[in-house]
Amino acid sequence: MRVSNLLIVLGAAILLVGVVLRFFPSLFSWFGHLPGDIRYQGENTRVFIPITSMLIVSVVGTVIFNLAARIFDKA
Repeated sequence: MRVSNLLIVLGAAILLVGVVLRFFPSLFSWFGHLPGDIRYQGENTRVFIPITSMLIVSVVGTVIFNLAARIFDKA
């Protein structure tokens, strides 16, 4: 696969995610509020570590990239 085609596909995917987040923000209101996400709020300190949310992003990203690699490998 040529780099130009890869950049076009990545750009289209980023555009699609941006449109979904812009017009349907309630679809991702759960993101960052999952049971494994760590939140600490002190008097002058706020700490947020989204462990579970990032694990989900990693798994979904891996699946998408592997599917794309299989599809474009056959082309």
